[in-house]
Amino acid sequence: MSGGELTRRALLGASAALAASPVLGRARDPQAGRFTGLREDGVLAFKGIRYGRAERFARAVPEPWQGPPRRAQSFAPIAPQRGNPDLAQSEDCLFLNVWTPDANPRARRAVMVYFHGGAYSNGTVTDPLTRGGTLAAQGDVVVVTVNHRLNALGYAWLKPFGPQFADSGNLGQLDLILALQWVRDHIAAFGGDPARVMVFGQSGGGAKIATLMAMPAADGLFHAAATMSGQQVVASGPGNAWKRTLALLAALKLRPDDVETLQTMPVQRLVEGLAAPDPIMGGNLYMGPVLDMTNLPRHPFWPDAAPQSLGIPMILGNVREETRAFIDPRGPKLQGLAWDNLAARIAPEIKIDLDVDWVVAQYRAQYPQWTPEQVFYSATTAGRSWPGQVIEADERAKAGAKATWVYQLDRASPSDPLRGAAHTDDIPHVFGTLDAPGSMSGTDAGARTTSSLLMQAFTGLAKTGQPGLAEWMPYTLPDRETLVVSDGRVQTVNDPRRWERELWATAPYVQPGS
Repeated sequence: MSGGELTRRALLGASAALAASPVLGRARDPQAGRFTGLREDGVLAFKGIRYGRAERFARAVPEPWQGPPRRAQSFAPIAPQRGNPDLAQSEDCLFLNVWTPDANPRARRAVMVYFHGGAYSNGTVTDPLTRGGTLAAQGDVVVVTVNHRLNALGYAWLKPFGPQFADSGNLGQLDLILALQWVRDHIAAFGGDPARVMVFGQSGGGAKIATLMAMPAADGLFHAAATMSGQQVVASGPGNAWKRTLALLAALKLRPDDVETLQTMPVQRLVEGLAAPDPIMGGNLYMGPVLDMTNLPRHPFWPDAAPQSLGIPMILGNVREETRAFIDPRGPKLQGLAWDNLAARIAPEIKIDLDVDWVVAQYRAQYPQWTPEQVFYSATTAGRSWPGQVIEADERAKAGAKATWVYQLDRASPSDPLRGAAHTDDIPHVFGTLDAPGSMSGTDAGARTTSSLLMQAFTGLAKTGQPGLAEWMPYTLPDRETLVVSDGRVQTVNDPRRWERELWATAPYVQPGS
């Protein structure tokens, strides 16, 4: 665990304690419905609002809107997970947070609902990077952030154990749908417009959105979408999902038919079982949405884009060197990197099955001036983290979806010269949390201008169904117009990484989880 993570979590805990202190429970604190919020970052904040309740492995039920007064001034516990061990975790985790310039039902501001990353296994929206006060204030929108069930609690496939588990495999997605129904029904009390709801999410949050775009129960609950370095081309098939459930049971030393113990064991023990190796993809056990033919009756973007999603205006984005965020340039995988071991180092990191010696030779011929490290990060990004976005954007274009915009963040972190433009680096720019603990954006003029541009684009989509940047041209085929975002500048470029795109399209992309 890095010092930066410890600092961020310490500040998170301190802020939660401050928000819960009696001094903030004054008569002047803002009200919305039965909830008492607080004033924060120049807007009104309502934290820890319950939107549902759920028994383990059961579909959640909505929380009644009417009831006794509630203080909504501190974050609620996050979903049980192997990550974020310093934060309070609980199975009772169906809570959301709202930031609004004005809790006036007549205001009817556009609403931006954020889903967090961490694949489907970890993460939280209580991270300082994703707090919505600055975005709400500067963008003049209502911001909602949602926590939900993760990993086995949200996505374990248990239907083979009986019809009472018919919704398993997609419970985490159904939680998000329940939260969007809460937004539809109640956001007006916080000054929001239920007819202008945009969902946006980074990494796993973007994948959750792509999946929702193929779920009939989500149809009509949001009117625009933006995914940031997160795609879901296909879901898990039930066969692979069942293999993962059996791997979890084996790791917990349970019989293959012992679902009763799985339902009743302490949650911490269940979470420990998630360290089991994944029987399909390797690495730690993966659990994500399942093609169950009811809640999710088709893959999100295979064999084409889900028809229900085609009328939804959508932004899709990635950063230039995604993998620098989770393959540490200073870590063991890069130690001693040289031309003679480069292919062997790349091979475990990619999701497209190509002869890696051939791949390295192609890069060396195309970019003779590049170092082994440059080839490593370009190849692992283009062969692992980027193809899903290309597939989704292309499939929307093929299906005639006109309102699609693609961006590529090239702005390198000024905080770490080895980081480049890496996974998660667009988060502080969109939220305006440049100085939050964990941000790698810096706070210089370039960071502020870049943040202003991306915030304008995202809030524009929420308000009008089009990004608020005249320079940003819609994505079409064959041009593949892409907004390249550099240090305080934006420019639409046609197919900016065409050579890499075509190289990696030589073989099929394997979606993590499939």
